[in-house]
Amino acid sequence: MGSDHARSLKQAVAERRALLVPGVMNALAARVADDMGFEALYVTGAGVTNAYLGLPDVAFLTLTQLADHVAAIRNITDKPLLVDGDTGFGNAVNVWHTVRTLEQAGASAIQLEDQDFPKRCGHFDGKSVITAAEMEQKVRSAVDARRDENLQIIARTDAYAIHGLDAAVERAERYVAAGADIVFVEAPKRPEEIGEIVRRVSAPHLVNMVIGGKTPPMSYEDLSAAGAAIVLYANASLQGAILGMQTALGQLRTTKVISEADGVVAPFSERQRLVGKDLVDEMDTRYGVAADAS
Repeated sequence: MGSDHARSLKQAVAERRALLVPGVMNALAARVADDMGFEALYVTGAGVTNAYLGLPDVAFLTLTQLADHVAAIRNITDKPLLVDGDTGFGNAVNVWHTVRTLEQAGASAIQLEDQDFPKRCGHFDGKSVITAAEMEQKVRSAVDARRDENLQIIARTDAYAIHGLDAAVERAERYVAAGADIVFVEAPKRPEEIGEIVRRVSAPHLVNMVIGGKTPPMSYEDLSAAGAAIVLYANASLQGAILGMQTALGQLRTTKVISEADGVVAPFSERQRLVGKDLVDEMDTRYGVAADAS
């Protein structure tokens, strides 16, 4: 019996209606995105690496660390989770274990990419890719590993930056033939190429809008008209959080005082609402546990 979150994501993707998905780097970001009404969330490998390790997205994150974050996020939301599985943490056999691990942790879809290890952020220079044949085997392994038929495999290719658009499209279609449910051509540099990719590849397409990255900004309406199935803003929440921290701490550093009235921090009550303090208070009463006055 399949999970509801994977089934609902599969249906939304099949509709190819430009499902708008924000990236989340931890459970608190997932709380905020869920609270704001997004239909699905993306667990970003770059974001987790940046927020958890304070390091750039160049393959420092381990499968265990990623799975722990997925499990923590799944614990606080029933929304579908698209999970960035990077290169699968090894060869096709390792991919089988990666998919099993991330599905168990609560993934609704798992993204795998065709970069060499150690991978780099898709919008960094200096990338290299494995052969298409090796990636096809990884996709086949991922498909074989899933227990829930509704769990979707997202095949990402970074070949555009190295070999050009035609090679990237050819790879994407090969990955579809190998069993991928969704494709993702990373970092095209011209807006018109989005529609061309969608037309030339048979599977639903995910478009990654990296703020400040190599793909130029496009409106949601244009992305929808181009036929995107998923519009991803993988690190909007992270970049927003960085600016928010810099703003609040900049004021604290300058004035040596900060309060809710300054309008640069969320109120204490909002913080507690987001993390479900009222539920803990209710359980304190139900189970006869003295509430923590703090």
